[in-house]
Amino acid sequence: MSVMPDHWIREQARKVGMIEPFEDRLIRQGDKNQGVISYGVSSYGYDARVSPEFKIFTDVDSVVVDPKNFSKQSFVEREGPECIIPPNSFALARTVEYFRIPRDILVICLGKSTYARCGIIVNVTPLEPGWEGHVTLEFSNTTPLPARIYANEGACQFIFLKADSPCEVSYAERSGKYMGQTGVTLPKL
Repeated sequence: MSVMPDHWIREQARKVGMIEPFEDRLIRQGDKNQGVISYGVSSYGYDARVSPEFKIFTDVDSVVVDPKNFSKQSFVEREGPECIIPPNSFALARTVEYFRIPRDILVICLGKSTYARCGIIVNVTPLEPGWEGHVTLEFSNTTPLPARIYANEGACQFIFLKADSPCEVSYAERSGKYMGQTGVTLPKL
């Protein structure tokens, strides 16, 4: 199994639309040359951006979080250029980018160090061969303080692992429940 480099990521983005929209270099400056949390292709990965759609968990209605019977009352929806996650709380978001994963590729994701050093953990389950969609991002604020997430800036890095041979059954072929997801996708059973 090999980790795929920047030129392969660029080629797959152009040839088969593996990542859309796609930035073919690492972007570190925003409008008016203000610094941004970087996004775009890096040496051996792709730093994806978080969209301005957020679902922030709240205990206002004292709802139990149950993955088998998930209640929309467990969060509030916010849209905008940033999201404030309460202390020791959690928010869902999604990538700006839409991914199409090749049949012989497995993708793992790690949070950006800029957030990790602030106690903000980004979790994403692996992107399986044949999967496509917007990636739902899970942000955990592990601090006793409110934490800010910036929309349209980098949130996490995707690393592409090429298998020695293609899998027998892809995520698409087994009709995976999160196939083709758009928007912030809640748990499904």
